[in-house]
Amino acid sequence: MTLASIRRGYHVIKTLLQYGLDDVLPPTMTPWYFTLARNSLFWIRNKHKDKSGGERLKLAMQELGPVYIKLGQMLSTRRDLLSDEWATELAMLQDKVPPFDGALARLAIEAELKAPIETFFDDFNETPLASASISQVHTATLKSNGKAVVLKVLRPNVETKIQADLLLMSQTAKVIDYLLGEGNRLRPAEVIEDYRVTILGELNLKLEALNAIKLRNNFIDSDALYIPYVYEEFCYPRLMVMERIYGIPVSDIAALKAQGTNFKLLAERGVELFFTQVFRDNFFHADMHPGNIFISHDHPDNPYYIGLDCGIMGTLSEVDKRYLAENFLAFFNRDYHRIAQLYIESGWVSEKTDLQAFEQAIKVVCEPMFNKPLDEISFGHVLLELFRTARHFDIVVQPQLVLLEKTLLYIEGLGRQLYPQLDLWQTAKPFLEQWMAEQVGPKAMFKKVSTKLPYWSDKLPEFPELIYDNLKLGRKLLSSQQQMLDKYLKYQQQAHKSNYLLITSAILLICGTLLFNQDATLLSPYVCLISGAVLWFIGWRSRPKNRKF
Repeated sequence: MTLASIRRGYHVIKTLLQYGLDDVLPPTMTPWYFTLARNSLFWIRNKHKDKSGGERLKLAMQELGPVYIKLGQMLSTRRDLLSDEWATELAMLQDKVPPFDGALARLAIEAELKAPIETFFDDFNETPLASASISQVHTATLKSNGKAVVLKVLRPNVETKIQADLLLMSQTAKVIDYLLGEGNRLRPAEVIEDYRVTILGELNLKLEALNAIKLRNNFIDSDALYIPYVYEEFCYPRLMVMERIYGIPVSDIAALKAQGTNFKLLAERGVELFFTQVFRDNFFHADMHPGNIFISHDHPDNPYYIGLDCGIMGTLSEVDKRYLAENFLAFFNRDYHRIAQLYIESGWVSEKTDLQAFEQAIKVVCEPMFNKPLDEISFGHVLLELFRTARHFDIVVQPQLVLLEKTLLYIEGLGRQLYPQLDLWQTAKPFLEQWMAEQVGPKAMFKKVSTKLPYWSDKLPEFPELIYDNLKLGRKLLSSQQQMLDKYLKYQQQAHKSNYLLITSAILLICGTLLFNQDATLLSPYVCLISGAVLWFIGWRSRPKNRKF
C-alpha cells in the first residue's frame, strides 16, 4: 500500500470511531480481538455521544465523501435490514447533502461554458435546488425559449477524493486476493475494478447526458417512465443542462396518498420497468435510489415515474442476459433442478459440484419466499442465505452482475415503501415468459431472419461472383497442393538416393582402410578406397538443394 492509502485508511477508521459507530455494534459483532484493536486506538474518542446511531452513521458517511454516501443511499431503502430511525437518517443522503458555495458553482459553470451564465440563461439561482454526493443542481431559465431548466455541476475536487478512496479499496482488495489465494470465488479485485469504472463514469456529466438521451428515446412513448429532455449543446464533462421537472419524491408517501395515487399500479410498473430495461433494452438505470425518482402530478390514477441521474447505467452480455432470464423463470416455476443446471452451464459453479445437493440447498433457501407479499419476505435475507450456501459450493462472484444485484435491492426497497402487498412473481413472470418466447422458437427465428434479411438481400447479387471466385481459388489451392506434394516426393527420393550413396561410400572407405592395413600388396584395398571416394562424391553432389515446397 502507498503512504497516501495508509493515511486515507487511517482517516476512515478515525472518522468511524469519532462518531462512535463501534459503540452501536451488538456484542456478537465485537469479539475480543476487535475490542483489543479498538483499545489500541485509545486516543480516538467518540465525540458524538449525544446523537442517535442512525445520525452518527449518516454524518460519518457524509464526512467520508461520495463513495460512502452512495453506500448509505442504497442502505436507506432497506427498511427490512435497518430500523426506521436509521433508514430515515440515511435517506437524507439522497438529496440533502450539505451544498457547496453557490459562487463556486457559478465559477465552475462559467468555466465549462467559457462565457458568463447570463449569456445563455436568465434567473440563475445561486442557492441550489438540491445537493448530492457528487454534484448539485441550480435552477435557471433558458434565454432561447424561456423554458425552466436545471444546471447540474460537479462538486469542487470531487474527482481527487473519489480517486483516493478507489485506490484504497483497490489496494485492500489486492491484499484480500493475496490472502485468499488464486481461484478464490470472491474476486474482490475484479469487483472493485468494475465499481471503479462505474463510478468514474458518473464523474463525466457529458456521458450522463448521453445516457439520459438514450434512456429517454427507449421510453419516448411509454406511459410508465419519463426522462427529462437534455440540452446537449450545453453539456460538458463537469456541467449538464436539462429540463426542469415537477413531481413528488417517491419517498413522500403522504403526498402520494394525498393526491390519490394508485400505489398498486405504480409498484407493478416499477417491476415492469426494471425487467424492460434489463431484457428488452439491455440498458438499465443502476442508481435507482429514492432521491433519483419522482412521481408525476398528472393523472394519479394512472401514475408514471420520472427518472433522474443517469450517471450509472448497466448492461449485460447476451449470454448473461439469457441465463438470468432462464434463472428467473426457473425460480418462479420452482424448478430448482434447472437453476442448479444453469449455474453449472454458465460456469458460475464448478462442473464437479454435486447437482442434487446444490439443488436441495437452493430449495431450502428459496421455497419459503413463495406465496408471500413483499412485506413478509426479504431479498436481502435471501441473498444472505444464498451467500452462506455458496461457501459450500464455491459459487463465483460475477462482477458484471454487481450493478444488477444493487438495482434489484433498490427495486425491492421502493416496492416495500409503495405497495408491500405487491405479488412480485405474478408481475414479473408474464414479462419474462414473453421475452423468452421472443428469444427462442420459430417466432424468434423468423424475427432474427427478418432482421438480417435487408443485409442478405443487399449481398445476394454478389453471391454468384463470390461462389465462382471461391471455386477458382479452391482449384488453385488443389493444384498448388499437388505441386507441393510432387516437390516433396521428389525431394524425399533425392534425399534417400544421396543418403544411400553416402552410407555405401562410408562402408567402402572403412573396408578399404582395414584391408590396406592387413596387406598393402593387394589391389582390393585400393579398389574399395577409390570406389568409396567416387560414391561419396556422387552422393554429395546428388543432395537435394531446394527445401521449399
